[in-house]
This record gives sequence, C-alpha cells and structure tokens, in this order.
Amino acid sequence: MSACVPTRADEPRREEHSHEPHSPPPARHPRLAGADVSASIAVFLIALPLSLGIALATGAPLQAGLVAAAVGGLVAGRLGGAPLQVSGPAAGLTVVTAELIHQYGWRTTCAITVLAGLAQLGLGLLRVARTALAVSPAIVHGMLAGIGVTIAVAQLHIVLGGVPHSSVLDNLRELPAQLARVHPAALSVSVLTLALLVLWPRLPGRAGKLLRKVPTPLVAVAVATTTASLMGLSLPKVDLPSWSSHALAALPDGPVLGLVAAVLTITLVCSVQSLLGAVAVDKLVAGRPEQSARVGRSDLDRELLGQGAANVVSGALGGLPIAGVAVRSSANVHAGAVSRNSTMLHGVLVVVAALLMVPILELIPLASLAALVMAVGIQMVSLHHIRTVTRHREVLVYAVTTLAVVFFGVLEGVALGIAMAVGVALHRLTRTRITHDETEGVHHVHVRGQLTFLAVPRLSRTLHLVPQGAAAVVELDGSFMDHAAYESLQDWQNTHTVHGGTVELVGRRSGVRIGEPTGPASLQALTAVATEESADCRCHPWTPWRNHQCEIPEAALLRDGQPRDAQGTGADDAGGSTAPSDAGGALRTNGTDTTKGHGGIGERDKVSEPSRPSDGGTDALARPDAPQDNTADASEDTGTNTATGTGTGPGTGTDAATSTDARTGAAADTGAGTGTGAATDTSRPSARQLARGISAFQRNTAPLVRGELARLAREGQQPSQLFLTCADSRLVTSMITSSGPGDLFVVRNVGNLVPLPGRESGDDSVAAAIEYAVDVLEVRSITVCGHSGCGAMQALLASEPGAAQTPLRRWLRHGEPSLERMSEEDRPWARLAGRAPADAVEQLCLTNVVQQLEHLRAHESVARALRAGALELHGMYFHVGEAQAYLLTEGHEDRVFDHVGVADLSA
Repeated sequence: MSACVPTRADEPRREEHSHEPHSPPPARHPRLAGADVSASIAVFLIALPLSLGIALATGAPLQAGLVAAAVGGLVAGRLGGAPLQVSGPAAGLTVVTAELIHQYGWRTTCAITVLAGLAQLGLGLLRVARTALAVSPAIVHGMLAGIGVTIAVAQLHIVLGGVPHSSVLDNLRELPAQLARVHPAALSVSVLTLALLVLWPRLPGRAGKLLRKVPTPLVAVAVATTTASLMGLSLPKVDLPSWSSHALAALPDGPVLGLVAAVLTITLVCSVQSLLGAVAVDKLVAGRPEQSARVGRSDLDRELLGQGAANVVSGALGGLPIAGVAVRSSANVHAGAVSRNSTMLHGVLVVVAALLMVPILELIPLASLAALVMAVGIQMVSLHHIRTVTRHREVLVYAVTTLAVVFFGVLEGVALGIAMAVGVALHRLTRTRITHDETEGVHHVHVRGQLTFLAVPRLSRTLHLVPQGAAAVVELDGSFMDHAAYESLQDWQNTHTVHGGTVELVGRRSGVRIGEPTGPASLQALTAVATEESADCRCHPWTPWRNHQCEIPEAALLRDGQPRDAQGTGADDAGGSTAPSDAGGALRTNGTDTTKGHGGIGERDKVSEPSRPSDGGTDALARPDAPQDNTADASEDTGTNTATGTGTGPGTGTDAATSTDARTGAAADTGAGTGTGAATDTSRPSARQLARGISAFQRNTAPLVRGELARLAREGQQPSQLFLTCADSRLVTSMITSSGPGDLFVVRNVGNLVPLPGRESGDDSVAAAIEYAVDVLEVRSITVCGHSGCGAMQALLASEPGAAQTPLRRWLRHGEPSLERMSEEDRPWARLAGRAPADAVEQLCLTNVVQQLEHLRAHESVARALRAGALELHGMYFHVGEAQAYLLTEGHEDRVFDHVGVADLSA
C-alpha cells in the first residue's frame, strides 16, 4: 500500500489498557472462575499426549515430559508475566534436547536446564527481555521450520516401526532401508492417528461442531490406543518407570566450552520462543473483548523471570526444558480463560494424571505419539510464514537459517541466520541505483536507495553527465543521506546553477517537491523534511474532509448575476467570506501550515499539532441526509494558515486567499467570474460540482501525482490485489485500505456479488475482471468486502416470490445462495468477534462475504492459482457508522470476522 498511518498524539486509548504496552499489568486478584476451570481441562487434554510425545522424540524418560508440563503450569503460570500463556515441553526444544541427551546423558542435560534457567533469571533481572524481540522474524520462523523438519524426519522412522538416528543426514540415509522393513501394525496405528488429526477439525454439521470441542490430539491418541488394544496389536508402548527410580539432575560433566554453548542454546531458544509467544497471546486476547477487559498485557521481563524459575525447578526435578507453547496457549485463550488460574489448574491436573493414570497411559502405542509429534513438526514449516518472508524479501535469511538448523544444529543455524540477516541489511544499505536519462531537453537523475559515501563516486559520475546550463531534475527515492553524499550533491548543485543551469530536487517517496528549482536551499529543505517525516510518521494518512460534496444553493452561487468562484467562496455584502471547502480536505492547525491534496490524501510538509476534526464528522459520512455546513470544514484551532494556488476552473481566475482565522476571515478574490473558465455548462448544479472537483484536482493534486502516474503509464499497472466490493458511495476503497494509484484492481457492483461460472446470463463482467486480474495482472490476493447497511442485502431480505423481474432483481439472484446459507441450521453463522450481528441485514452481509468467497473458488483461474499457492482469498467487512474494518479469520471454522486495530499493523 502507498500510504499508512502516523503516530497520532490524539489517538483515543482504551481505558482498560491505560498502562504502557508490555508493562506490568495492574494488580489483580481473580477468583477461580468457571471459564478458567473449563479452559484448564481443555489445555490438560492437549498437553498430556503432547508432553509424552515430545519426551519420546527427545529420547528422555517419558515421565520427564509430565514433570515439565506440571512445572510449566504451576511455576511459570504463577510467576510468569503472561497470564494466559501455557508453558511446558515445547517442540521447538526437541532437537536441542535430543542432541544434549545424546552427547552428555540425561542427568547432565537436567543440570544444563537448571543453568539455563539461572541465566534466564539473570536476563530478567537485567530487564533485557525486549532485546529478544529484535531478532528478525525470518530467523525465528526459519529456526522453527528447521526444527520441524528435523522432528518430522526423525519421527518418521518410529511411524514406520523403526528407531530414529541422531542426525538428519543419518535419518535420511537410512530411510530407504527403513521403508523396506516397514512394521505394518505401527504404520497402521500411525496412519489412523494422522487421519484423525486431519479430519477431526473438519467434521461437518451441528454434531461436528460439538465434537470438535474435544481436543484433536486427545481424540487421535485415544482412538489409536483403543483400536490397538481391541485388535491386540503387538507394539512398543509407553513405559513409565516407578517414580522411585526417577532420574534427577546431577553435576554437569563434560568440556566447559561445550557446556557453556549448551546453556546458551537452551537459554536463547527458550527465551525467544516464550517472549514471542507472550506477544502473540496478547494479540489473541486483544481480539476478544470479553477477555481483554479482564486480562492485563504481558510483562515481558516478568515472563522471562517466570520461565527461568520454571526451568530451574524442572531441571532439578528431572524434567525437560520449558518454554511457552503456542498450541496450548491459543487453546487456553479460545477456551475463554480469564486469568492465570487456568494455567495453574492445568498443571495440577497433569500431576494428578501422572500419579493416578499410569495404567491408562501405558496403553498408548509409541507409534501414535510419534505420528502426533511428526504432525506438529510438519506444521512448524508454515506456508504463511514463507509467503510473509518472501513478501518482505527475507526468504534468503529464512532458507539459510532453516537449512543450517537441519544440517548443523540450532545454535549454529541461528548464528548463520543472524549473519545472513546482517549481510542482507548491509547489501540493502549499499545497493543504490543511479540512472540518467533525458526527456524533452530536461535531464533526469534518478537515485533509488540510500545515499551513503559508498555511492558518492557513482553519484558524481552520473551528475557530471548533465551538460552545463541544462535543466536538471534529481529524484531521490530513499530515506537516508549521509554527510558525504549531501556535500557531493550540494557542491554539484551550486556549480551547476552558477553556470546557468537549473536544478529541481524531488522527494519521490514523500510525494512532494522540495524548494525552488534553483539554489542549494532546496537540498537543505529535502534533508529537513526527510528527517521530520522519519521522526513523526512512516507516511501520511487519509485526511478527513467536510462537505465538499454538498450542493450549494442557487442563490448562493450567484451574486449580482455573476457565478461565484470554483471554491464556493467570495466576498459577501459585509466583506467577509466563509471558509472554503477545498477538495483536499485540509484541516487547519496551530502555526503556519501548508496543506495539499494528494489523490484525496492530504499531505503536510509540517504538522505542528495533530488535527482535531469538528464534531459530527462520522454522522456526515454515515448518513447521506445529515445536515451539512461548509463552514465546518476547519477545526477550531487558530493561527496563520496560508493557502495559495492558481485555479483554472470554470468562472475562476487567479485566486489568492489568505486566512488569519481557521473559520472566518478576510479573503481577497481577484477576478471572480472573469478568469479562464473551461467550456463547461455550469448552469446545472451537478456540472458545477463536477467542474469544481476537477479544477481542485488539476490545481492541488495533479502536480503532486504527475510523476507517479507517468511512471505507471510507462510501466503499466501491477496491482497487488483484486478488491471486489459494493458500489455503495460510502465505501472509499483507497481510504479504508490506505492505498494509492496502482495498488488495487477494484471491481464494484451492487452487493459485492461473484456470480458462479455459467450463471451470468450474458453478463460476464465480473468473471472477466477475475480472469484478467488473476491470469494477466497476476494479483497475489483477492478480497471480497461487504459493508454495513448494504441496500442490496436489504433488497434480498425483502424480496417476494413472483415479483417483476427488473434488471436489479435479476442481478440480485446471484445473492440468493447467501440467503440459503444463512437459513441452513447445520452451518455455523458468520459473526463478528466480540459481539453478535446487530440484525438480520448485518448477518446477511457477513454471510454474503463468506458465500462469495466460495463462488470465487469455483472460477477456474482462481482455483488454478490457489492450487499453485500463488493466490490468497480474504473476506472483509466494513462497518460504515463505526469506521471499523473486520477481516475474516483464516482457518477459523466458525467464520469469525475479527476487528483490525492500530495494534494489528505490521511491517
């Protein structure tokens, strides 16, 4: 997208989150709630089989997984800073722990876990938890993917009835021999487990919805165990030795450097995974208003202390290393937990199971646990993460980290990933493209990238290609210029202007021209603005506007038989004027302010104070019949506001207006009604409104976007997504998506409908647009956007059988599947996160988005791109009155539209 939102000092804050993000939450003393009890049971049923499976994968005693799960719930749950995060043995630690057990033995591994916990306590006391968040997500995801591959390859041998080896290469080398001697019983139990893991979350109907509440891992292991017992299969099973012979930690024994490296590895992996998990849990809770009101934000330093204490206790008691676990944490949140009591109670349940359920646990086949852990390992290689790092051009960092973890180990893989990330960052910093071309006698020098001293020789050579005395335009597309580059550019500019040439500096990324075409002051202005922009915001938001679309009464348009100027302003009988309502929608602020319109997006060179729009703005947008007043265009700030421009609209001349008051003031209107008006029929109000808008665009916006549009004209359109939405006039796609020219390929129709293939009856416009966007433009995503108060959905609900088939009714028949979907009792209703739909119209609007996404998948071009992994489909709902966007949650079976807030923005 070409625009995003800066930090606003007047941004409203939620009362329930008055403390700083990731700071200690307010003191709470919650009682044991029913929601916490039910959530703890759900988490326990997931944790029990996973803990045993992870212990099996590491080669540790199986009861070590139960010890770690219990300690993670009781100690980390009580002392940690993330109330709803569930800690325990994590799949991300499997490879590291397996290597340590193989190299040092189990008791020394327990001692290493204790030392890693002490290191975490030290880091927590130093309050450096936020430093772990500075690690590139590509490195973290690559590390987890490498661990997932290692787990899956190792557990595949157990699934086939064999024994895994110590390294990935050995496991791959021995895989053909293992395939030749497959154990049928083990393979059948494993296949049954995997099938249940895949199919259970997809059970259809109302009964399926009830059954899906039972945790999938528990169902898979329980059914596989029951089947193996009933069939009398001879398989290796869980063996829990007597607790009296349980192995505890011993003094570390081994080379000092190796032990230090092992402690650092455990500390790094546990800390990063736990802290990132805490941040992820905060995002999950923020999307559920019923929980966010009762749960404080995570204190990352306290969470690190809690994880350290848990690892000390777990290692001392002979348990596996502990970290925050994503699967259990998300289950805890979705089960409705409201306090840390759910995490602690789940730990109590694990203790009870370890003491009283040993005979039942010893019936579980190891092949079933291996299949469960293998599925977890495969899920750690996330296609979503791969697409994300590819989009941010960090796929090389991800790939290097993954392969290095697989073939060399976790610590080595992370180190290589960090080195690659630093190398990529340096490459981007030093990679500067400098080109020169001549167009109609004007020499253009394009600088794309950061201008550092390394680029000065190339910059100097290119600048000297411009002949003396020629007109030159230097286009700087970057956010950084060091002193060496600044001096080189300034010296050349001074020399060129002395010899009669002109130099114009253009900041293409900011969308504004800086300074006059001559003189070095323009370079200084460019540096100042770039610095100010980087300090205040990333880019500019859509600026609110007031009533620029309203009809001006005929009497007000004429004064003494002459039409007023294109802005609807002019001196009245008293010599005053109303404030103009310009199409750019400028808001007045304290201090001197220069404001320009940019394709409907207001841009400021300097903002002295965040603008405060006048009251009633939301109503004016939400209700077309709302009273409108041109004088409400400005907020009530005072100061000096200068707006100058040359208007060429109908009936206008050169109009210079200077207002010393944001609401009323004196205006000098020169040549009203005698300027260079275009040959437009202004006798009709609609024509005058259209001409005023075009005139404002040509005066204010066209000079700013001309360069960008010229580039798009040369290069052709390359939109990133197809945006299919309703024709409703209140849906301004560029506003609600912060996009600009070339970003979206927009298709609008009544009701945002996608007719099924073959149902168009002569109207192939939507299908043609879909085919063109997917096959020709190669868009990467398609978004279907519905909205509140949709007239098409109201017409669908009010339609009567046998009514006259007007063109509108014939078109709306494509929405009838949405009506049928909403009436089906065995389907879960689409809904908004945190509240039920306000009425039947809103319910149909949400259901229609889901239904049109299914229609999209029926189109051959879309289906083909989805199969190739080159396309994503998204559902969106925009509530006009609330100015709130909702996105359909990916993979959520209940079709929940989750609200999008400022905290959800990502790089």
